[in-house]
Amino acid sequence: MTETPRARALVADDEPSIRFVLREALEAAGLEVTDVDSGDAALEALGSEHFDIAFFDVRMPGLSGLELLDHARSVARDMAVVIITAQNTLENAVEAMKRGALDYLVKPFRLAEITALTEKARRTRALEREVRALRREVARRVPPGERLVGKSPVLLEIFKTIGKVARSDVPVLVTGESGTGKELVARALHAASARAEAPFVALNAAAIPRELLESELFGHERGAFTGAVESRQGRFREADSGTLFLDEIGDMPIELQAKLLRVLQSGEITPIGGRRAERVDVRILAATHRDLDAEVRGGRFREDLLYRLRVVPIELPPLRERPEDVPLLAEHFVAKYAEELGTGPRWLADETLRRLAAHPWPGNVRELENAVKRALVLATGEVLAPDDFDFLVAKSVENPRGAGLESVVADEVAEALDAADPCDLHAKLLERVERPLLEAVLAHTGGNQIRAAAILGINRNTLRKRIVDLGLRLPGRE
Repeated sequence: MTETPRARALVADDEPSIRFVLREALEAAGLEVTDVDSGDAALEALGSEHFDIAFFDVRMPGLSGLELLDHARSVARDMAVVIITAQNTLENAVEAMKRGALDYLVKPFRLAEITALTEKARRTRALEREVRALRREVARRVPPGERLVGKSPVLLEIFKTIGKVARSDVPVLVTGESGTGKELVARALHAASARAEAPFVALNAAAIPRELLESELFGHERGAFTGAVESRQGRFREADSGTLFLDEIGDMPIELQAKLLRVLQSGEITPIGGRRAERVDVRILAATHRDLDAEVRGGRFREDLLYRLRVVPIELPPLRERPEDVPLLAEHFVAKYAEELGTGPRWLADETLRRLAAHPWPGNVRELENAVKRALVLATGEVLAPDDFDFLVAKSVENPRGAGLESVVADEVAEALDAADPCDLHAKLLERVERPLLEAVLAHTGGNQIRAAAILGINRNTLRKRIVDLGLRLPGRE
């Protein structure tokens, strides 16, 4: 039998006692150790040998530990690096972690810390291998334009969760702001699952009128209602043996939520006008931009359905909280749309990437995607310069808090128009604007409807009717 090669460690420190302690601890943990007394000697060792983990002193003759860290990131990306420092300062810690260190050790350190960091390095490498394998699998099955792109720690954790749950059939609830890429998470889950060769069917509950949503989900028989001139299969039967993705599940009418719950419990559907139930084998993935716990408290979402859908939750953070993903996404969109738009090869200047990473992106990944398309169409050179994105600055100056309301509405309309059979957009968009407006004003007046109606400039009876229609909960009332 061939023995598994021992993991290897590199120690670089000009203090012999530190090298001795590290060597003893690492060899006791089963690693093969090389130790050197300068940064230049460490650089030479990195050029001739492979190491799984390295310990670099911040200050030593020749290259510093941070300079070695930068070099290691470029030539040995899978090597874990621990920075050793004699001063436990915020600056040292931040700089080490910002440059990609696994962690940092403060002198004098305990043997238990070295052992813990060695185990952490092993777990980190195992996770990275798992993520790379999952990415390769998803890349094989998912078209390039539909892949999750990014390298932020939070996105890596999402990849890890996808890898853990993809092969099971448990429901997954993906939450996050509009435009963050929730459907891409669902597609990645489907592509990595045993159902990958079966259909992936998506339905946006916010883009379909209430009176048609039940038919869209469960289908109907011919003559089941006025206008039903032919039977309809419904999305559940379309997704049989595959995956059904219910987008914007928080916008589903509460009366239909009860029917969906019964299907999840029984695995059977009954088409409108049908006489008997039919079994379906469907995995359910759902997504929403709403706070469903708040919707439950407000009586707008069933608590039992929430428990059924949120067996595994995945929260996709907004793009402003993962700026390190912006350059990768921007380059991804440039490569994608330069070909689609026929502009020829285009590149983003380094200064442009820094500018894009600094933008708050209130519209998230969708806003970045549209910004890249706009710049590609209007740019005259092969290299996209910072001034090709001047429209982003203009928007921020006009409204420092982010995108203007008109821009947000335009993005929402564009998303709805991309859905299958868009209709009833006027009423749906009005409701999405009216609900937060009324909630904010009622909160401001402490639930006083007379004052709220005066602020809004509408009749009190009109306000009362809209409160009932929208199912709003007045402040201070349970």
